[in-house]
Amino acid sequence: MVLIRVHSRPFAVESLWLRLLAALSPCAFLSRRPVLRGGCAEEEASERRQIKFRVAIFFVFLAASAIHCVAGTKPNVLFLFSDDQRADTFGALGNAHATTPNLDKLIHSGTTLTRAYYMGGTQPAVCAPSRAMLMSGRTLFRVKESLEGQTTWPEQFGSAGYRTFMTGKWHNGPKSLARSFQSGKAAFLGGMGNPYKLPIQDISADHQLVNKRNSGEHSVKLFADAAIEFLEQQKGDQPFLCYVAFNCPHDPRTAPQQYHDKYNADKPPLPGNYLPQHPFNNGEMIVRDEQLAPWPRTPEVVRQNLADYYAYINFMDDQIGRIVGALKASGQFENTIIVFSSDNGLAIGSHGLFGKQNLYDHSTHQPLFLSGPGIPKDKRTDAFVYLLDIFPTLGELCGVPAPDGSEGKSFLPAITGKMPAIRDSIFTAYRHLQRAVREDRWKLIVYTQINKTQLFDLQADPLELHDLAANPAHAADLKRLTAKLTDWQSKLEDKQPLTTDTPAPLEFDFTKVKRDKNAKPIE
Repeated sequence: MVLIRVHSRPFAVESLWLRLLAALSPCAFLSRRPVLRGGCAEEEASERRQIKFRVAIFFVFLAASAIHCVAGTKPNVLFLFSDDQRADTFGALGNAHATTPNLDKLIHSGTTLTRAYYMGGTQPAVCAPSRAMLMSGRTLFRVKESLEGQTTWPEQFGSAGYRTFMTGKWHNGPKSLARSFQSGKAAFLGGMGNPYKLPIQDISADHQLVNKRNSGEHSVKLFADAAIEFLEQQKGDQPFLCYVAFNCPHDPRTAPQQYHDKYNADKPPLPGNYLPQHPFNNGEMIVRDEQLAPWPRTPEVVRQNLADYYAYINFMDDQIGRIVGALKASGQFENTIIVFSSDNGLAIGSHGLFGKQNLYDHSTHQPLFLSGPGIPKDKRTDAFVYLLDIFPTLGELCGVPAPDGSEGKSFLPAITGKMPAIRDSIFTAYRHLQRAVREDRWKLIVYTQINKTQLFDLQADPLELHDLAANPAHAADLKRLTAKLTDWQSKLEDKQPLTTDTPAPLEFDFTKVKRDKNAKPIE
């Protein structure tokens, strides 16, 4: 891309090219050529050679100018976002049981951020604050889940000349959706629901939500159809931001039957950190997500849930293949940055848990990879990043300034290799119940309502199974990480004390719990 940076924003160099083309034009040369009278054959031959040379150079510059016109345009953005997807569910990233050929192609054609996290949640439906942070770039204790009065990054892209479009799940209120995008089709405002009967609506040109209806067919396919329709209309006359937010693989995990048949025939194995039940009271033992399976968690129930989970991801992967195919057919593929990520992870049997209301890596660690112009191919970086860093990175790549209040950091230096790291640690939080900090090797989790702390050596114990907090040999690590955790709290304005004078019991008696077999969705 032929660009000059002016105050960190790209400025295309065009006038110089135009002047060079005008000067080299054969027509311009002939208009200045003196008339030969009587003429000399040698002089005329020399001038003919000059004309041929200028003609050749003219067409070389003409071709180069055409290339420049394409390269000098701002890149498009196709943002693919899943729901409740663990970071370890991709074939290209080492999962032999996951069938994700289309996402694998994106992984190989771009850069994967292997340590991407969401900062946490202040309520059980953690996807709401996660998505609010993504859209605003604000941190957990400064973002409003409704995004009321907080400008979103899609709004900024629209103001910067982008055509903005969305389809799929939006969990941050109707008002912020209507103002964030210039258009939208099949938008779902909510947490979860039957994908064949999902309530959806559109965004009109005057930023109103219109045409309320039920999906009538599987919502994941419907969202893909809406994105394809939008992409087919793009002719390269204006850069676009297309945001596609699937409600998959969030439960109810209902894919077309052939996908379930495939994984039921060969169910995935138990996760390496499978436990029948969590060993102590983490403060959120019977929330809705945890009631999706009985206690203790049996291997059969966990493997069936994983089979349904992988089936749903496989179905979504096929729809993503359709979307990328439409992008290629539109002629916009080479100038489009494709992003894939998810709002949070999920336990599904890991540590005896089923939901995302915890701070283990399986729940706070998200998939994140990008491909397209300016993105190195088949590369991985272990720089610590948050989901709220994604749009600041896209803003740098696309020349879009940050909205007021955005706190995210561009991780472009980590992608390009200019900087090995963006930050030296990651802080995560769940309600008033849990706080955590992790470094390259060590991780600390504090359970604030039972006065319990866990310390994990992730180099030796990546599955977080062996708590070293009580080991005197690691007292210095415990002290250092606790200080780092409180430092993060201070910077983020998190006022939650790490201990309480009235701790709850450490043990939890599941026999006294009457499980709701028809557990309703968290909205």
